[in-house]
Amino acid sequence: MISWLAKPLVARNMRRLNAGDTRPTLQLDADDVTFRFPGNSSWSGEYQGKEAVRRWLDRFVRVGIQSFPDEVVVKGFPWRQTICLRAHNHLDAPDGRRVYENRYVIWGEMAWGRLKEYEVYEDTQKAKALDHYLAEHEQRTPARS
Repeated sequence: MISWLAKPLVARNMRRLNAGDTRPTLQLDADDVTFRFPGNSSWSGEYQGKEAVRRWLDRFVRVGIQSFPDEVVVKGFPWRQTICLRAHNHLDAPDGRRVYENRYVIWGEMAWGRLKEYEVYEDTQKAKALDHYLAEHEQRTPARS
C-alpha cells in the first residue's frame, strides 16, 4: 500500500527538481543523510549530511538534467523502510540535441519518513561522457531559476 502513495510524492518532487527547486527533495533527507554516487565522474562520491547533498543537487539543477520516475517501491515499518526507485533522466543541449540519457535505480533506507542513506546505480560510463560534454559547456549552460 505504501508504494502507491510513494510514487506520486516522488514524481512531484522530481517535477519540482526539474523546475529548479531542490527543497522538496531535501525535505525527505535526514540531517545526517549519507548519499553515494558510485563511479569515476565529477558526480561520484559519498556525500555526508543534507548540506553536502544540497550542493550536489544544486549542480544537478544548474546543469539542467531532467529526471522522471518509472517505478517506486517502499516496504517496511515506519522506523525502518526500504525505498527503491527506478527512473530515467536526460539533458538536452540549448539547440535541442540530446547530449545525455541514462536509466538509474536509487536504493535507500528510511526512518520515520526521512532518508537515512541512499545510493544511485546507473551506467557510470554515461556519467563520465556527460563530464566531457560539461567540461566544454557547463560554464555556458544558463542557470535555472
